[in-house]
Amino acid sequence: MSKRAVILAGGRGTRLRPYTVVLPKPLMPIGEYPILEVIVRQLAVQGFDRVTMAVNHQANLIQAFFGDGSRWSLQIDYSVESKPLSTVGPLALIDDLPDAFLLMNGDVLTDLGFANLLKQHAGSGALFTVAASRRTHTIDYGVLEVDISSSLTGFKEKPTVDYLVSMGVYGVSKRVLSMVPADRPYGFDDLMRDLLATGERVAIHAHDGYWADIGRPEDYMQAIDAFEGLKQRLLADE
Repeated sequence: MSKRAVILAGGRGTRLRPYTVVLPKPLMPIGEYPILEVIVRQLAVQGFDRVTMAVNHQANLIQAFFGDGSRWSLQIDYSVESKPLSTVGPLALIDDLPDAFLLMNGDVLTDLGFANLLKQHAGSGALFTVAASRRTHTIDYGVLEVDISSSLTGFKEKPTVDYLVSMGVYGVSKRVLSMVPADRPYGFDDLMRDLLATGERVAIHAHDGYWADIGRPEDYMQAIDAFEGLKQRLLADE
């Protein structure tokens, strides 16, 4: 069965400046590879045969590096945005998407099984599936619980909060394209609100393995440090 992925690689990477003044964020190196090459290698190993890169900022550099994808034994083509369209908006420019496909950010380092996520999504009946990572946040203060009369009803010293966050990797059904407006920015947040409002099912695919978004300098440095220990697991083609 053919597997298709759309990778969002058009952002300006403003949170990662000054690094991204010279290079687009998807070409930032992790070990000896750009982060986007790590993703492409993972997709190739997992049986994806076609990747469409949605590009805008410094698109020529990304196109020059990846070419037609033959170096990784898959087909790479490009959807070039004339203006930024956010996370989901670029899908309106791609007219040959299959019934179910993978959509992901081009700056994600993870050991998530992309093919498994797509397979589960295709069989779920959901319009959209969100890969999610578990996080724990410790509040560094004593938290006061107060009633409407401003009286203390409870107290917690530095409590922890557990939650799920979006990993920037999604299983998508083609039917979702009917909700995507043409020629204007439309983000993941916009789509989630619209799907909730219409009662469409959004599935959650919880992942307990490694995940890092290299959007900020501190996240980028942590991903570089983690990569060497994870390299064998992330790059099965080596």
